[in-house]
Amino acid sequence: MTTSRRDFLKKSALAIAAGSTLSSPLFSFAPKKKLLGLQLYCVRDDMKKDPLSTLKELAKYGYQYVEHANYIDRKFYGWTPQEFKKVLKDLGMNMPSGHTVLNMAKHWDPEKKDFTDSWKYTVEDAAFMGQEFVISPSMDSKVRQSKDALMEILEVFNKSGELCKKSGMKFGYHNHDFEFSEKHGDETLYDIILNNTDPNLVIQQLDTGNLYNGGAKAIDIVKKFPGRFVSLHVKDEILSPEGGHEKYESTILGKGIVGVKEVIDICRDSGGTLHFIIEQEAYQGKSPLECMKEDYAVMKKWGY
Repeated sequence: MTTSRRDFLKKSALAIAAGSTLSSPLFSFAPKKKLLGLQLYCVRDDMKKDPLSTLKELAKYGYQYVEHANYIDRKFYGWTPQEFKKVLKDLGMNMPSGHTVLNMAKHWDPEKKDFTDSWKYTVEDAAFMGQEFVISPSMDSKVRQSKDALMEILEVFNKSGELCKKSGMKFGYHNHDFEFSEKHGDETLYDIILNNTDPNLVIQQLDTGNLYNGGAKAIDIVKKFPGRFVSLHVKDEILSPEGGHEKYESTILGKGIVGVKEVIDICRDSGGTLHFIIEQEAYQGKSPLECMKEDYAVMKKWGY
């Protein structure tokens, strides 16, 4: 089966109510406008081979907003923040959010009760890029196994939100599947995460596809937590033809079982969602770029 984003992150990591309005505290640092973007992990191999040509091709399709999934040694895809910002500007693009795993061992000093320079640089460079959100897209399994450890990282999430707030941003968390299949007592990890992070500081970026492998459905989650998802990863799912421990894999929007349009319409019209970020990680024989072109066309057809 195609390498999943969750598996990729395991490797690289070691590298309120419905009808809420923008006057609510939840939206006190909300994005300025609705936008349609792309998570660059969708075209990870292309970005590795020739990032500039890949970005140019995406710009031709109409993409104006991208979300990074590669920040190493203070560089985005091998470019310094200054270089990458110019590359995007020259293509008429912006980067309103990005994914960097917040690793407790690497980014938090328990003795000083403060972030390490590594995480402070992450936030600093995100602010320079003009990001609205600094999003951690996973959580180490050791942290998840203990309720106490989980509560500790959630407090660090809130503190990261405070750090981001100083630069006019918010911290965010992006789900995979384990948040819905793993529990402490009667609560799923996702319930614990949402109930113990301050929405004024920490946004939740719901991935509408990942949760299916955890036994959940996107439509149920957006109805259970109205107003909590300022950002979405817009993803559809089909049964994986290759099987394996992940029953589902992503596909072209509108071709799978998620009912994506209903989900995103609810989020747009009554859930306060403003960032709609396309993500597709498996391609069923097509090229990643071809899929990104189709996904963009689908979203435009749907009015996004």
